[in-house]
Amino acid sequence: MSKRRYYLEDRALDEAIARFEAALARAGGVHLLDSETIPLAQARGRITAAPVWAARSVPHYHAAAMDGIAVRAAATAGATESSPLTLTLGEQVVWVDTGDPMPPGTDAVVMAENVQVLDETTVAINAAVAPWQHVRPLGEDIVATELIVAEGAVLRPVDLGAIAAAGYATVTVRRRPRVAIIPTGTELITPEAAAAREAAGQPVQPGEIIEFNSLILAGLVEEWGGIPTRLPPVPDRQELLRAAVAEALANHDVLVINAGSSAGSEDYTASIIAEFGEVAVHGVAIRPGHPVILGVAGGKPAFGLPGYPVSAALTAELFLRPLLYRLQGLTPPERPKATAYISRKLLSPMGEDEFVRVTLGRVDGRLIATPLSRGAGVVTSLIRADAIAHIPRFSEGLHAGAEVTVELLRPQAEIESTIVAIGSHDLALDLLAGYLQRTGAGRRLSSANVGSFGGLMALKRRDAHLAGVHLLDEETGEYNVSYVRRYLPDEEIVLVHLADREQGFLVAPGNPLGLGTLADLTRTGVRFVNRQRGSGTRVLLDYQLRQAGIDPSAITGYEREEYTHMAVAAAVQSGAADVGLGIRAAAQALGLTFIPLFSEQYDLAVPRRHWESDLLAPLRQMLCEPAYRQAVAALGGYDVTRMGETVAVRHASPHP
Repeated sequence: MSKRRYYLEDRALDEAIARFEAALARAGGVHLLDSETIPLAQARGRITAAPVWAARSVPHYHAAAMDGIAVRAAATAGATESSPLTLTLGEQVVWVDTGDPMPPGTDAVVMAENVQVLDETTVAINAAVAPWQHVRPLGEDIVATELIVAEGAVLRPVDLGAIAAAGYATVTVRRRPRVAIIPTGTELITPEAAAAREAAGQPVQPGEIIEFNSLILAGLVEEWGGIPTRLPPVPDRQELLRAAVAEALANHDVLVINAGSSAGSEDYTASIIAEFGEVAVHGVAIRPGHPVILGVAGGKPAFGLPGYPVSAALTAELFLRPLLYRLQGLTPPERPKATAYISRKLLSPMGEDEFVRVTLGRVDGRLIATPLSRGAGVVTSLIRADAIAHIPRFSEGLHAGAEVTVELLRPQAEIESTIVAIGSHDLALDLLAGYLQRTGAGRRLSSANVGSFGGLMALKRRDAHLAGVHLLDEETGEYNVSYVRRYLPDEEIVLVHLADREQGFLVAPGNPLGLGTLADLTRTGVRFVNRQRGSGTRVLLDYQLRQAGIDPSAITGYEREEYTHMAVAAAVQSGAADVGLGIRAAAQALGLTFIPLFSEQYDLAVPRRHWESDLLAPLRQMLCEPAYRQAVAALGGYDVTRMGETVAVRHASPHP
């Protein structure tokens, strides 16, 4: 048995690519795939393997270009509206329809509207024509032997039509790269198996993971012109992975092994690739995706992509994408780039190139990039991302407001029509995003969850169009107004009421610990999960604890923070915590019991210039829509009676 390597390299990105290229060259290089001939109906998007030369002219005869009479042009000389010319139907004056062959001896067509029928054999014309007027001569469009489509062209629908017109029913194209994708891990179960078990009342167990990376990778391979084969997950056994790799290499052009690329006791990807060929790189100084493997197996390119979905997707983009295009004789298309301004400080490890997914929106003329979660396992960051920001190696990161070049993942027009919301999380905002999409108004709502204080600071920096806030003033009992005056003294803000909502304990079904008051949080053995500092829920909790005379240090888990109500609910559902403070809708969504404690006011803080803008017009309308209000109320724990009511906060008060 070969000795397994227990370490990862730390190759710079450029060096890793160079070493991979060298390994491919030693194995014989990257060659264009062979060709195949397929029907035109199946050829859209395929790449021509040879030039296509016209087999016939188009049109292949002189054709009438108008309905009318075919004539000798010379015979029409002198015809005008005031002095019509009479012609006799016969061999050289013949009725024709558009597309008809021109009769022998004719060289022009008089349009039907310029012809008056006098009797069965005689017509009068009121306009003369020049030779070849209203005639499509042979070869006007295509001349036989003319080049129609060059080699290496990506076939479009119009290309297929031209090839058919030029005399062909088939076309020779390059074969698409066949890519084998092997997921690895004893803990993996397929989505189909998981669904079948759920239907049978046997839910997925802790420690089991639904295998979905291969779906992501297969979709990317198809986008890049390849043919993916998703093979069944292989348990963490070296001999099973060896057999799966041998079978895959027999009939595929590229090998992708997903997971098992690190240096754990059951990570066999590197050693298996080495058995079949060469590991050129094991570990690249990038984040996410450090443990990626680049090599050659059986003379074919082989990749070991990390198991976390964000890492797998990024390393596929960096290394697999360019290879698949090369196999087809193409250069990978460059995505559009733009200059944006980062909405919050980002620290980055000095020795790694980091690729951060961001959401984008234009606020006050600047394109604002808001970082999404940087966790390698956070698949939702792949869904929500509008662009990727590259933080180069040896950079310490980016300060808030710094310029950054981003690579766009969405069309520019879609980004320009995005409403940027930064602030407190609420499920009603998630619903609002969906309703805006349904209206077809061309607006998209992008939310970043940083808490109420974070939202006000985003408005202060002009990084957002609106912020969700629910901040209680302990002195007045009023929500949000005093905070807006304090932190946004130079802005005219419109506070738009979204809903009154219940806050309370989120606990396991049936409330097995019998929790009912804040004092119960101090009981021995009760584990609490908190919201982050700056969130409205945290402000509310701290206020209520002071009112009750409870020391936060007496609460086990008070320092553990989550950034959304759903994250708190998930911690309770998973058993990682016994209780958290959150909204009823979050408890209802995950099947938890909700113990109501408080009612609070949730508003949208919007600078007036944005509130009255065309960009937010669909949002203003949506807050008045009965269907949206009913959907929010159905979440549970929401009172939408005052939804859409506004209060203008015009100036600062020295002591709110």
